Amino acid sequence: MPATSVYQAALGPDFPALHPRLHAYFSAIPAGAVGTGSGVFDVVGTPKRWLWPALWVLGLAGVLFPVWQHNVPFTVENRSRGDGAGSRAVTARRRFHLTGGDRFMTDVMRARNGELVDSIGSGGLVRARFSARVVDGGLVLRSTHVAVRLGRLTLPIPARLSPVVVLSEQFDDDADAQRVRVTIDAPGLGRLYEYGGNFTYSVAAPAPVRPSEPKEPDHE
Repeated sequence: MPATSVYQAALGPDFPALHPRLHAYFSAIPAGAVGTGSGVFDVVGTPKRWLWPALWVLGLAGVLFPVWQHNVPFTVENRSRGDGAGSRAVTARRRFHLTGGDRFMTDVMRARNGELVDSIGSGGLVRARFSARVVDGGLVLRSTHVAVRLGRLTLPIPARLSPVVVLSEQFDDDADAQRVRVTIDAPGLGRLYEYGGNFTYSVAAPAPVRPSEPKEPDHE
């Protein structure tokens, strides 16, 4: 029986309504395989420089970065985790080729009780719970709860203060590419952070290990 991905678990019977070209991205990644994408973000970060000191701290953990840049090349690598078949968790490692140097953002996505739980950054510094639904053939995630980990403590952010994270994944037939957009907004403050752009994606099994050839015995 094929493994169930975290996205299939969250979407249930709605999963087939995704655009067919998105199925490879959101289906289970076979054990040992790697899903690789590359593209360009139209924009990354925020022009609100008063947020940059806090983003600098988050950047140390690979969550968000104190930048406001356009046309940023990036790559992403997705792997299964847990039972090795993608049914428990999927890890993502994004590499942003920013002016001034490359930066990395990591996260681990799990399915819990019909929702998705994303642990973002080193040690899962930020944890967000998302509702998931299919809209016009694309996946839309919207945060329902956000918490911050401090040591052994997990501190939930009160709903009235909590930022709202929205992730949209669509397939653009005209561009023949997948399009992602992430926005973070806060009550009374508006847009805090965003990134979005197009990329291409494929899943490839690891190259087989070639057995070493036996050495011929030395002859005197």
